[in-house]
Amino acid sequence: MCNLRVLLQVPANRVGYTSMNLAQLKIMQEVITLGVFIPFAVFYMQQPIKLDYLWAGLCLMGAVYFMFRAA
Repeated sequence: MCNLRVLLQVPANRVGYTSMNLAQLKIMQEVITLGVFIPFAVFYMQQPIKLDYLWAGLCLMGAVYFMFRAA
């Protein structure tokens, strides 16, 4: 079950660093940034959806997998 504290985690603060390592926080920050940027670019700035957004999302999904998998 997902822990609510982790779900509402703010990357790169002291609370985040107690439950995740630095690399995990950085990857999470990039995912959040891309998740906010794409709707902003498409809906507010009226930019067309590009295939680059898909590739960036897929790369970040791979990064999330490798950073958060149980080693």
